[in-house]
Amino acid sequence: MSTYRGILGFSVQNLSADPSVAVDGQLWYNSTDSVFKYNKSTSFTGWASGGNLPSPTSHAAAAGTQTAALSFGGRDPGNVVVDVTDEYDGSTWTAGGAMGTARQSLGNAGTQTAGLGFGGNPGNTNATEEYNGTAWTAGGNLGTGRSYVGGCGTQTAGLAIGGNPVTSACEEYDGSAWTAGGSLNNAGNSITGAGIQTAALAIARGPGASTLTEEYDGSVWTAGGALPVAKNSGAGAGTQTAAVAFGGETPTETQTARTDTYDGSAWTASANMSVARERLSGTGTQAAALAIGGQTSPGSTYTAATEEYVKGVSPFAAWSTGGNMGTARYLLAGAGTATQTAALAFGGFPSPSNLTEEYNGSSWSGGGTMNTARYSLAGAGTQTAALAIGGWPALTNTEEYDGSAWTAGGSLNTGNGILAGAGTQTAGLAFGGYDNSTATEEYNGSSWTAGGNLGTGRNALAGCGTQTAGLAIGGNGPLVSVEEYNGTSWTVGGSLPAGGTEYAAGFGTQTAAVNAAGTDGSLSAVTQLYNGTSWATSASLSVARRRLAGSGVQSAGIIFGGDTDPTPSAATEEYNSFGPSTATITTT
Repeated sequence: MSTYRGILGFSVQNLSADPSVAVDGQLWYNSTDSVFKYNKSTSFTGWASGGNLPSPTSHAAAAGTQTAALSFGGRDPGNVVVDVTDEYDGSTWTAGGAMGTARQSLGNAGTQTAGLGFGGNPGNTNATEEYNGTAWTAGGNLGTGRSYVGGCGTQTAGLAIGGNPVTSACEEYDGSAWTAGGSLNNAGNSITGAGIQTAALAIARGPGASTLTEEYDGSVWTAGGALPVAKNSGAGAGTQTAAVAFGGETPTETQTARTDTYDGSAWTASANMSVARERLSGTGTQAAALAIGGQTSPGSTYTAATEEYVKGVSPFAAWSTGGNMGTARYLLAGAGTATQTAALAFGGFPSPSNLTEEYNGSSWSGGGTMNTARYSLAGAGTQTAALAIGGWPALTNTEEYDGSAWTAGGSLNTGNGILAGAGTQTAGLAFGGYDNSTATEEYNGSSWTAGGNLGTGRNALAGCGTQTAGLAIGGNGPLVSVEEYNGTSWTVGGSLPAGGTEYAAGFGTQTAAVNAAGTDGSLSAVTQLYNGTSWATSASLSVARRRLAGSGVQSAGIIFGGDTDPTPSAATEEYNSFGPSTATITTT
């Protein structure tokens, strides 16, 4: 009889846990679960937060790749047209050489070290500028001045598409001069361009909104596949046969976060951006694009947000920007087992707060106020069944939330603050806290009783898990120490990486936890993942901060609030990770 080893030359791996990284088709035996498993898929497609622009900007142009991009021109929140150039290295924007002429709504082509900007306002200019990675110099003028012009191609083979005043005219650039190209079949402005001079796309257009796509072969435009949703003033990236279009303004004059991908004949919906916007800029490829800046509401509400799009990446983990809290605060608490789309934030500072806010996956709204204003408290439970526990300096108060109002619960036996919480409203856990406490208390829905003491006293720690499988992470020092609770006693867990953390946010379970941000001697944006044995570093947050709160599970969590030393934060970030998609093999 044939065997696996005989066919493939190696044996099935015997593992105590599923591998954190697997390849498609990989087979292993999970000795803990006593089953064979195989990996079906490891790919991920979606958006992640990138580094913010130095200043909110709209109506700008972009060029380059996801890890070497340019943003240039545009206008600032005061509606001042700017000559600013910023360069992106895949994580951070830094200042580049200023344009010779400040302008907005201009066309774009090229790379970070060989960029091309043309047309724009004020005045529907015909000016062209070329960037060499350091400075801009004048290039050949467009034959017809225009703004809100689409662009694509390279510095030596660029394409200007349509524009304002509304036109179907297109022009081709050879590195020194523009000549007339083939005209669009449908005139328009605010067109998104993608591809190269001899294989281009013109996506959507104004005035109004449109689903039109046209394809260019270097001489003639022909109809392409229609967008699923009409829009204008969006952005895009990629080639004629592998493009991505995102953002824009819909027929109802609202900003959209929609993303669609193109295969050369048809558009398919993809993952939405975190920030809905129009008048943004975009660059890169279909598999690795950037969405940069833009306008988030009618008028002059601009954003500095950068988002990175990936397609078919494996494995993947990232933070993305969520809706800001209504009130910036730190030393607040969250309902730890609440989900990414149903989170709860309560209490905090400045000034002891009794405010509660509820998150629906995109925005926060006010909830019922606590009876006792407080900060440095702990939280547990869900959005509709939460616990608020203790608070600075040593409160005994417990309150229970039902989704609309807080009522008094059983008091802690020992007043406590700067502590951690875990579990549910009817099976809660409170541990550590004021004066480096080792105390643990367990809640049954009405009263607290003493549990097993921590091995190491600590405050400013993070916590997660359940009453019978809790996790105490780090603490003041900062500490690298981690302890695991089994419902009776604490034992030593896998230590945090060197440096440790304090005032971080923890969420997840005892065997699949996240420890995010806090301080390790300085403000941290680091994310660490626990598998029940050891910690590994994951994607960094967009905003380094401490004294924040969080909730969720390791594959879909959320953090909110905190401070950036000393400024209180209202920022929310959502964590998503995609690992092996496994299936169990039934054997007989």
